[in-house]
Amino acid sequence: MPKLSEYVELAATEYLQETGKDELDAHWIAAFFQDGGVLEDHPRQGLIEFADLVQKALTKQSERARKQAHYQLDKVIRGSRGPQQR
Repeated sequence: MPKLSEYVELAATEYLQETGKDELDAHWIAAFFQDGGVLEDHPRQGLIEFADLVQKALTKQSERARKQAHYQLDKVIRGSRGPQQR
């Protein structure tokens, strides 16, 4: 049985890949909660609390992606300037 944290990360990753959005859709998370096995494996876990956990994970993943994109863009821009003169 997967841990709840594994379900949270899976849901966040899957949602981000499917939608590209970092704001969780209530219908999507309800379907994942019911059809994805969370309800069976963690019967005491409530949907609202699960959705909150997934939203937090989405926010973290989105922030990491933004930082990585900014870093890569900065690297490209600095690289295109040529060697720095001292």
